[in-house]
Amino acid sequence: MSLSMYSSSVPVLVCYLDNLAAILKKGADWAAEKKVDEKVLTSARLYPDMFPLSRQVQIATDVAKGCGARLAGVEVPKFEDTEETFAELIARIGKTTAFLQSLDKAAFEGSESRKITLKAGPRELEFIGDFFLRNWALPNVYFHITTTYNILRHNGVPIGKMDFLGAQ
Repeated sequence: MSLSMYSSSVPVLVCYLDNLAAILKKGADWAAEKKVDEKVLTSARLYPDMFPLSRQVQIATDVAKGCGARLAGVEVPKFEDTEETFAELIARIGKTTAFLQSLDKAAFEGSESRKITLKAGPRELEFIGDFFLRNWALPNVYFHITTTYNILRHNGVPIGKMDFLGAQ
């Protein structure tokens, strides 16, 4: 059995976004338990020139929804980047997974050879679908989820590798 572009993207993205939501929930619970203002965590960075946790989550969800939309040949939904709390970030993840799960599997047929064009800052990037999925979208989602994980762990939230990987 060969892998489809749908099965290689949507279920994988949903799984890791669900894991991200669970990690954020642990961050919220830890902050409440330790009486730490959660905005201390959601605005935390690993280094001054890096994006804060809230932006890491926004980018992970943007890349995930953009991946699904582009492979399915539909318009990428636009979300405002206003989230500051764990609840708001978790809700954004929920909107993203709901969008991904709404995509028609049939729309992904042939997307491995579909031309994908996107803006990344001032640059316009062009990909072919399978390369876009394997070498741009999935690595970017993993990077921003990992950075979110690292920010929380660095600040003392008791999470581990299995939180990142989820209950497989």
